[in-house]
Amino acid sequence: MAVSLLVITHDTIGQSLVETANSMLGVTPLHIDVLGISKTTNPDEARAQAEELIKHNNSTLVLTDMYGSTPSNVACHLREQDNVRIVSGLNLPMLVRVLNYPRLELDELVDKALTGGQDGVLTCNKDASHG
Repeated sequence: MAVSLLVITHDTIGQSLVETANSMLGVTPLHIDVLGISKTTNPDEARAQAEELIKHNNSTLVLTDMYGSTPSNVACHLREQDNVRIVSGLNLPMLVRVLNYPRLELDELVDKALTGGQDGVLTCNKDASHG
């Protein structure tokens, strides 16, 4: 069965990234839930909501925007579960890469998320080497 995604970010960043990726790809090949965390969000309530969102999934890849922040801390609360993996540093290339490989197993999808995120960070300066 396909991996589900849970995107946990500040405010509406996650929703915007998901909508953009869906627009680019024209499809949503994986089940995606988005949890936005604002300054007024109660972290305990957010953790409970995140647990509820993944409760019925066979496996879940959690993507969060910035390690050490409240969204990341909410995500890290889920790490004790065997069927959950968490990747922080979410960007659009990471999300698109994940969505391009909907048939991969959870750990393989983690690798795609990492490489997509890293490979998608480049300098576009005239004098810079693109490696």
